[in-house]
Amino acid sequence: MEARGERFLRQRQVLFLFVFLGGSLAGSESRRYSVVEETERGFLIANIANDLGLGEGELAVRGAQVVSKGNKQHFQLNHQTGDLHLREKLDREELCGPTEPCILHFQILLQNPLQFITNELHVIDVNDHSPVFFENEMQLKLLENTPPGTMIPLGNAEDLDVGRNSLQNYTITPNSHFHVLTRSRRDGRKYPQLVLDKSLDREDKPEFILTLTALDGGSPHRSGIAKIHILVLDINDNAPEFTQTLYEVQILENSPLNSVVVTVSATDLDTGNFGTVSYAFFHASEEIRKAFQLNPITGDIQLVKYLNFEEMNTYELDIEAKDGGGLSGKTTVIVQVVDVNDNPPELTLSSITSPIPENSPETVVAVFSVSDIDSGENGRIMCSIEDSLPFILKPSVENFYTLLTNTPLDRETKSEYNITITVTDLGTPRLKTQHNITVTVSDVNDNAPAFSQTTYTLRVRENNSPALHIGSVSATDRDSGANAQVTYSLLPPADPQLPLASLVSINADNGQLFALRSLDYEALQAFEFGVRAADRGSPALSSQARVRVLVLDDNDNAPFVLYPPQNGSAPCTELVPRAAEAGYLVTKVVAVDGDSGQNAWLSYQLLKATEPGLFGVWAHNGEVRTARLLSERDAVKHRLVVLVRDNGEPPRSASVTLHVLLVDGFSQPYLPLPEVAAAEARADPLTVYLVVALASVSSLFLFSVLVFVAVRLCRRSRAASAGRCSGPEGHFPGHLVDVSGTGTLSQSYQYEVCLTGGSGTSEFKFLKPLIT
Repeated sequence: MEARGERFLRQRQVLFLFVFLGGSLAGSESRRYSVVEETERGFLIANIANDLGLGEGELAVRGAQVVSKGNKQHFQLNHQTGDLHLREKLDREELCGPTEPCILHFQILLQNPLQFITNELHVIDVNDHSPVFFENEMQLKLLENTPPGTMIPLGNAEDLDVGRNSLQNYTITPNSHFHVLTRSRRDGRKYPQLVLDKSLDREDKPEFILTLTALDGGSPHRSGIAKIHILVLDINDNAPEFTQTLYEVQILENSPLNSVVVTVSATDLDTGNFGTVSYAFFHASEEIRKAFQLNPITGDIQLVKYLNFEEMNTYELDIEAKDGGGLSGKTTVIVQVVDVNDNPPELTLSSITSPIPENSPETVVAVFSVSDIDSGENGRIMCSIEDSLPFILKPSVENFYTLLTNTPLDRETKSEYNITITVTDLGTPRLKTQHNITVTVSDVNDNAPAFSQTTYTLRVRENNSPALHIGSVSATDRDSGANAQVTYSLLPPADPQLPLASLVSINADNGQLFALRSLDYEALQAFEFGVRAADRGSPALSSQARVRVLVLDDNDNAPFVLYPPQNGSAPCTELVPRAAEAGYLVTKVVAVDGDSGQNAWLSYQLLKATEPGLFGVWAHNGEVRTARLLSERDAVKHRLVVLVRDNGEPPRSASVTLHVLLVDGFSQPYLPLPEVAAAEARADPLTVYLVVALASVSSLFLFSVLVFVAVRLCRRSRAASAGRCSGPEGHFPGHLVDVSGTGTLSQSYQYEVCLTGGSGTSEFKFLKPLIT
């Protein structure tokens, strides 16, 4: 029943405190909550989402987290429901010691967008500690002549609880000589004083044994007891007296051990044993006894433990001086611990964002808090980073800082940053702490692929095999990952007549170009097309380059003889007068080669002749001339085979057969040689061209031809027989046949013709070309 009643009272107390604190803090900037110490783990403190006016799950979206000072986390936040729970039991005495109220400060950090909400948790004390005396038994000696009303200080008790739950008063067992008063020190601690109500008589009663009880104000009350043994002494009328009733000293927290803090001094006017004074701590706490040592003879108080201003900055020592008669005097020593800069600043990283996309605007990289447990200037802090980095520090609330990007980052320039945050206090000497943060920069597709050349020239020999690798294009992308993966494609040709899709193809992955079919130099000597290189980013970026493919000539065409025609019709017979001198131009072999370059450089040579040494062929122009004077002994008919060879590798050649007839003159009619084929044989297309050309202009120079024949007949003395033909005399227009091109006629020629008759028809016969 008692436990149930205690639980009910505690719950009612908590409810009252919740209502009270909620009403008093509703208008403050920071939100205040409260919880009773020793509350079980998982206790619901509040619903943060409701308090902040956020919807369900919005805390998770905004990256909420609870940030507390130090590394120990007391709270657990449910991001979905917004409930804030206790992670562990809270012990108010462990957290705050004697400090009241016990406030735990924490912040709710919302990262997107950045927002800090300051919160306080009031840990409410419960009466879970009883008052405890440092000594379970006290022994006092009082002179029998001690006057009534004398106050004797007693050893005090300590209660770790605070407020009403702390020690409130002292009581003593009822008796006829003493009562106890409860006094308060300047620090709030209460101590008892024994008051003598009635004069003592050692003969009547030499000693008293009393029980001293210390009571707290909790519900229910807790108490502690100590025994008081009072001995009544004979008269020693002078007690030791200190030279000061209060000593106040200051000592640096880094003072060396065995340093003398202060020396207390007391005198006794008595002599002998009653005047001998010894010093001792009077009911000193365990912390005091661990930190200080009192010399009982000299009164020197020495330091035996290193002090820490951050743990305790004030010590109050009660010193007792006793003489040999048992009388004592009391004094108090207040030791103020002076802070020195012996604690470096601390940095607590709350959040960090890495990697950061390049080209991003101002971005929060990290959020952290700094603290220094020193005081004054020793606890003031400055934060800095290197000036050369594209980041800045901005202070926020409650010693929080945010690390932000100062300028857009470029991954291609630098992909990773090692940031050193330096936290320095303003003490002497200055102490600093450094914390390293590594931030990587993620890639954004901000670089288009770049070709190694703007224009590529590729060469491929004609008659290549299909799918031949003819070259490659290459582009690189400064980005990374998919943004740097380059694919290649062909652009539509500028000339819509160019069948690019059937000519070349490109490997999309590596840019290798292939000829899809065999190329023919004579049909296509060069062509151009564009190539696009695109990355796989989003959106994709691309660049273009031009590719020019030159088809190299191969010696795949043999020379083609234009004149004399080789179409299977009646061969052309050249007439040479026997009176011709050496070097007389018999005819000219005209040939062309479909190749180019040295593959089309033609040379001529006489391969066979009926009579060697009579005729010769000029190697460079194909002119057939007499090599010497003709004689009557030379045969009338001659057959010459002329070889036409190109300069390719390997060389190709063609041959042509010439028929030469030696005649005494051109006046007698010329009949076809027996071996000439029938006239009705179908003419070669080139011959048709020549005949058509001659026929078309025959009407213009027919008269000139007749005059030319008449003159030749008159000049020939041996023109006795009919049917002879004579060549022109004087200048003849040189525009009958003019073929230009490599390996063809480069000059104009005149041809002698005979007009023969037979069966009522007339026809022209080419006899001999005359160069002009």
